Amino acid sequence: MPPRTEYDRAAQDARAATAAARRDDRLLSKQLLIRALIVTNLGLGLYYLTWRYTSSINWQFWPLAFLLLAAETFSFIDTFLLGTTMWRWRRRTSSPPARGDETVDVFITTYNEPVDVVRATVRAAVAIRHPHRTFVLDDGESAELRAMAEEEGAHYIVRGDAWQGRQRHAKAGNLNNALYQTDGAFILIQDADQIPHPAILDRTLGYFRDPSVAFVQTPQWFRNVPESDPFGSQAPLFYGPIQEGKDGWNAAFFCGSNAVLRREALVQGGMVNLSRDHELHIRRMLGNTIASLEAAGRALPADAPRGQREVISALRDHTKWARDEMRRGTPLPAVISGYEDGVSAVAERALANAAASGSWVTESPLTTPTEAFRDDLRDLYAGGPAMTRLADRKSSALSAVAATLILMHGGETGNDAHEMAMSPIATISVTEDMATAMRLHALGWKSVFHPEILATGLAPEDIGAAMKQRLRWSQGTLQVMLSENPLRLDGLNLGQRLSYFATMWSYLSGIPTLIYLLAPALFLLFGWTPVSSYSGEFFRHLIPYLIVNQILFLVIAKGLRTWRGQQYSVALFPVWIKAMVSAFRSHWFGTELSFLVTPKARQERQTLSLVWPQAVAAGLLAGAVVFGLVKLAIGVVDDAVPVAVNVLWAVYDLAALSVLIGALRQRPGTGDVQQLPASADLPVAAPIQQEESVVVHV
Repeated sequence: MPPRTEYDRAAQDARAATAAARRDDRLLSKQLLIRALIVTNLGLGLYYLTWRYTSSINWQFWPLAFLLLAAETFSFIDTFLLGTTMWRWRRRTSSPPARGDETVDVFITTYNEPVDVVRATVRAAVAIRHPHRTFVLDDGESAELRAMAEEEGAHYIVRGDAWQGRQRHAKAGNLNNALYQTDGAFILIQDADQIPHPAILDRTLGYFRDPSVAFVQTPQWFRNVPESDPFGSQAPLFYGPIQEGKDGWNAAFFCGSNAVLRREALVQGGMVNLSRDHELHIRRMLGNTIASLEAAGRALPADAPRGQREVISALRDHTKWARDEMRRGTPLPAVISGYEDGVSAVAERALANAAASGSWVTESPLTTPTEAFRDDLRDLYAGGPAMTRLADRKSSALSAVAATLILMHGGETGNDAHEMAMSPIATISVTEDMATAMRLHALGWKSVFHPEILATGLAPEDIGAAMKQRLRWSQGTLQVMLSENPLRLDGLNLGQRLSYFATMWSYLSGIPTLIYLLAPALFLLFGWTPVSSYSGEFFRHLIPYLIVNQILFLVIAKGLRTWRGQQYSVALFPVWIKAMVSAFRSHWFGTELSFLVTPKARQERQTLSLVWPQAVAAGLLAGAVVFGLVKLAIGVVDDAVPVAVNVLWAVYDLAALSVLIGALRQRPGTGDVQQLPASADLPVAAPIQQEESVVVHV
């Protein structure tokens, strides 16, 4: 009810000020408590690990002992990184009002999603209250989708002919293509299934009054997820305390959707990173070339002419020289010039030997090898047909020279002039969002995490699709870590470095998790003990660390449902291992990682084959528990404490893995789906009540 008199207004303002002061006091108290627990937890962790390294290793089973100790060290580092992230935890309790005159383009990215799904998003986007233009960015070039966009009052953008035969870069390329065809000062990015609230721009544009803010990220929340959240799709910890902690360090992540970005920041980032992308491309090409030449050398028959082997060896050595020069920081133009001169010299020697012996080029259609090869080299730089002709001569030493230049200039990966064009959205990873955010932060731009649900999406409908989604996230994150490690990236402050690295580090947990699953089973089955004894000293060091660790987690996650996330952090260990292997292989050997679009509908039957590694681990643990308890009951072992410890450990692992039972049994559209009121009115710049109504952490 609106105030009727000046007295009423003054009283209302006083009550609001008192409530705000109390809220601020609560938030400050929580922050101080978190910091106290962080310090205590790290101290107890160092106390425990020091004892483990110096006094507890069971040398009789030293391989298992060192594996478990490595896993515990990994977990301590993970705890340290979580602590640093949360050290400057902040909760935004209000959003500044938008000016009202901001020009905004709404981008809806789509690739072969059902038209009805995209229509719902387009219709909601067109209805956003703040003046804007809505664009459907269709990477599938669907006539039906074009017609739908026109019906709903949206613009339609596809890739032009200039993209033919070029590296498309999936979603990042789709967004970059649209950025060149639009001109709004701000861009709201929505995935095809993320339905925005009419107030999404009203509640986020005000932050851009600060000219140094590059983007504002809001939570992702899924409307088709039952309360039980069988696939762990909701991310209450990440889209809550963790993003708030990163926000305190000016390191909030851009998450690919439900975010508003400043065009000026993206353009500047694209310009500054153009040379960096070029250098990364050259590094990858050098790595590809070295691998290809080594494979060619191994494939040569024993009776191959000596000159062929010498040419391949010379090319390999010169390519390694170029790679090493780049690592030393030699300017890129000097490296490229020296490399091309060296390869040309090798080519001249190969041609001279070929002319003298005639044996190397008998299969070649060239009538005058030297002149034709030089023409081909000139043609190569212009992208002409020489690349194909030379590469087809698989038994020729000249083909090794040609293949080296082709690889160097991107022929094997579809590279061309566009690869070197400015990319405002980073193209170094299949998770373009994290890479873009990190580069913007490195340039000094700011970010904001606005903790209000302002869009609702569709989560995967089956465990197979959920696992593909997690695989893409983890692969892309590790790609960024390997390509532009935040610990070494110029421009980031210490908090930003650690905030980014914390997320990257968490995706390396697959092997430590496997060790945690195997250790109790190996003890219960074979008596392999990784610690010297389960004595009172062991528990004095371990128990306080575990208790404080759990208290810290409970305080950070107060009021949030996090058990499902904890289960999947264990249960998806094969996905994390696969992601790590594939990302490292992609980085070091140049294999391509495909962009896995998350299916919006059920894709496959739920079978045990999807989770067979987890099923094997669960069977091993269950059998080990029974076996260990039987041995204790019949007197084969007489010390119940180690058996009890490992049984409890195994039971915890089984409880975590058990999430997959419900996931395999889940059918789409079952359960009580969580809903946000579609008619919820979110007034501009109203206080954000985190524990009430729709304005909540997810």
